[in-house]
Amino acid sequence: MVNPQGIPVYKKIGATPAPAVPEDRARVVIVGAGPVGLAMALDLGRRGHPVTVVTRLDFIAHCSKAICFSKRSLDILDRLGVGDPVVEKGVTWNVGKVFWGAGDTPVYQFDMLPVKGQKRPGFINIQQYYLEEYLLDGLRVLPNVEIRWGHTVEGVTPANDGVALEIATAGGRYRLRTEWLIACDGSRSTVRDRLGLDFEGRVFEDNFLIADIRMKNREMPCERWFWFDPPFNPGKSALMHRQPDDVWRLDFQLGWNIDREAAIRPENVEPYIRAMLGEDVAFEREWYSVYTFQCRRMARFVHARTIFAGDAAHLVSPFGARGCNGGFADIDNLGWKLDLVLRGEAGEDLIETYNEEAIVTADENILNSTRSTDFLTPKSTASQALRDAVLELAHDHAFARPFVNSGRLSTPVSYPASRLSIPDEDDWAGGVPPGSPVLDAPHGDGWLLDQLGNDFVLLTRGGRGEVPAGLRVISVAGVAADRLSLEEGGACLVRPDQYVAARWKRPDAVKIAAALARAKGGEADMGGEADMRGETWRN
Repeated sequence: MVNPQGIPVYKKIGATPAPAVPEDRARVVIVGAGPVGLAMALDLGRRGHPVTVVTRLDFIAHCSKAICFSKRSLDILDRLGVGDPVVEKGVTWNVGKVFWGAGDTPVYQFDMLPVKGQKRPGFINIQQYYLEEYLLDGLRVLPNVEIRWGHTVEGVTPANDGVALEIATAGGRYRLRTEWLIACDGSRSTVRDRLGLDFEGRVFEDNFLIADIRMKNREMPCERWFWFDPPFNPGKSALMHRQPDDVWRLDFQLGWNIDREAAIRPENVEPYIRAMLGEDVAFEREWYSVYTFQCRRMARFVHARTIFAGDAAHLVSPFGARGCNGGFADIDNLGWKLDLVLRGEAGEDLIETYNEEAIVTADENILNSTRSTDFLTPKSTASQALRDAVLELAHDHAFARPFVNSGRLSTPVSYPASRLSIPDEDDWAGGVPPGSPVLDAPHGDGWLLDQLGNDFVLLTRGGRGEVPAGLRVISVAGVAADRLSLEEGGACLVRPDQYVAARWKRPDAVKIAAALARAKGGEADMGGEADMRGETWRN
């Protein structure tokens, strides 16, 4: 099924009627019902906040969009209660291989889960429409979340106490006022456009063809395969991924000066497919499209009471799977902060730390994406010679393999300079420093990350003592404690997004209270008093 705008439909939902009043109100409005917008709604909804999602579509699209989801994103989806169906449906992979020329032996391969003994794999592949469906399943049980399908934002007017939106529907127009607006409406964000904001950065002069095809009885390992200068696309690159339901993602570099419309005609796409897979391969078309790289972002992601996340805030090339994974990192960072502000437990200044930390993540992703693109598409004779030398050396020499860049894949980004973190006061050998996410490990009958929940937690190895009221304490040992480098009596404070805020070899009540206050956007008063409970710390 295809809608009137030519967008293929995976699941028809139908338009939501317009409100009976000309002016409506909502505490939090999210614009966009892609994976990032739905995950944001699920995060805030599970925390008990009323949320209204507005989306111009009245269906889940069947387009070829994001397919690769990193372990960190799977950890976030676990926290949101939808990780299991996503992983069960997805194709699990940890290994990627890079080929050069006609050789059938990889010049380089990598493992996206070098630390074993974690709940989730390094990556899974799953079509975006399945992910959206599972997120919607999670939202359907929340009476405090409303999704308005077929409602198009046409006007955005900031105010001192929120934002006013002009919404158009098939049944008429209305005005929607909200305290907080979260724009998750993609690379062509209407909210960004109506506020007169734009991206800064680079557009790369190259085009790539996506061919999602369905083929059965194809015996290949569940791995990421990438080719430089293969015989079936000489002088360019190609990529192959497996997806659920016998669907395969094939990606071919085309060059800059092409006819984009002609490039996706079946008679022009199929020769690429047959050259890669063989003349006798039997397949069905799922989706063909052409895209161009961009590595750009907004100067700021927070504009008063309007907050941008995902592709509405930043864009990267698809090589490295940093787009949707970067969007999940955004909502993971924002959700707990906005929760505290909405509850009156933190000031609005805490939202500024989302701007700061999300920009660190975006800049890291843009840096790696830019480097990948420059390696993939050298634009000078010297760059080409350097790339070919790296590929040639990588086949036989380990020192050259880290320089092979077929798209540095998405990994969690740390915030070592975040103002929410307390710098180490002790010397640490390894572990997880403040500003980095906790590394999963077996814990009890389950997994450590599953037990962290949605609030601040103190992880301790054998320590006891007073802690701020309401702060949950989890005692860790064995592998979990070793991965944190916690010695006997040590502790670390973990934020609701599973990032370490502070750690100590000799903690005490005052240090813990100060770190908790700082992590909530307050001042770290090392000599102040706090509402405590429990015994005195004994190390």
